[in-house]
This record gives sequence, structure tokens and C-alpha cells, in this order.
Amino acid sequence: MEPIIATQDLKKVFRLGKVQVPALRGVDLIVQEGEFLAVVGPSGCGKSTLLHILGGLTNPTSGHVLVDGNDFITMNDADRTRFRRHKIGFVFQRFNLLPTLTARQNIAIAQHIQGNGFNPHRFDAVADMLGIREKLNHKPFAMSGGEQQRVAIARAVICEPKILLADEPTGNLDTENSQIVLNMLRALNRSFRQTILMITHNPEAAAVADRVVRMRDGRVVSD
Repeated sequence: MEPIIATQDLKKVFRLGKVQVPALRGVDLIVQEGEFLAVVGPSGCGKSTLLHILGGLTNPTSGHVLVDGNDFITMNDADRTRFRRHKIGFVFQRFNLLPTLTARQNIAIAQHIQGNGFNPHRFDAVADMLGIREKLNHKPFAMSGGEQQRVAIARAVICEPKILLADEPTGNLDTENSQIVLNMLRALNRSFRQTILMITHNPEAAAVADRVVRMRDGRVVSD
């Protein structure tokens, strides 16, 4: 079985004026479909840059990155945008919910953007899985941080993406809500076989994953 994510000698160099700042220094990574992988490391180690490249948000400087059999190096911006829309869901530290919309509307808008229309069966399954049914008519200001993050996760997975990329999903949450969100991610992985790659600096958060990759100074140092 081919991996759903594969990188080879992946490098990224940012140029700040005449200064070159290496963020990734040759990353080799394999992720199997249905796996829950945590990538951990200190700030500035390159883990968020890696996630942005895997999500097609940033181009690598060199190397190869295959996601669901597609080589991002050969795709133009429009192709990558279409690929992200149908194959990848994103969850960030900031919830990024639209403040004037209810939770239901924030989730449903993702289905409309994808172009497949509203799927009530998928909507109900995700809402029940994440325990947000009673909050669907609430706007973000009327929800706790943990509830908002669960709505953000629902929005990310409502269109059944093959891959969920989560960048510090518990970074703005207290301990109790962090554990709730992590348990929900684990449930999504187990019940829907959702492939999840989570970036975190927190070893306790990483412990819910099947596998932990550690990065330092732009390289994978243990797997």
C-alpha cells in the first residue's frame, strides 16, 4: 500500500533580504492512510513549515512531496487549491470561525464551498461525534474555546477530506478543554479512519497519537 503522505529530502529556505534562513534541512517522512501522527519539537524547529508544505500552502525549495499520489512540485496554484478543497482539512490554533454565523452555518458553509451541497447525514454524524449538537444554533461568542475548536474541527472534516492537518489545535485551550479536543480527534481517527497529522510542542498532546515524530533544527531527529 502506498503511503498517503511521503516526503523525500524536503528543504525550505526563506529569504529575508540577502539573508537565507533554512527552515527544513532535508525531511524524509512517511504517513500511512488512517494513521494519527504527531510531529513535536520546539518553536522554530520547522514543524509548522512542514505542515504548510504538506497542505499545499507553501512551496518547498527542493525535494519531493507526494500527497495522496499527487506531487505538489508539479502542480500550479489553481491545481493545489482544488486539491486542498477536496482532500485536506485544516485546524489551526486560532479557531477562525465567522463571528456573525452560527456553529451550524460555520460548518455548513464548508460543504457549499466544496460544491457538493449540504449533506445532512454527514452533518449529523460529525455533530454527534464532536458533541456539539446542542451548540449548533449558537454564535462563536456564546461558546467556550473548547466548543469553538470542536466546531472548527467539524468544519474541517465535514467534506470527508482524506487528510486532516492540525497545527497546535490545543494551543489556546486550558487543560480540560485540551483533553476533550484531543479525545475528539482520536475518536475521529478511530471511527472514521481519518488520517491526522498534528503539530504540537506539547508531549501530553502528542501522546494521543499512534506515532510521534520529533523535529529539531529543521530535521527529523527521531521517529
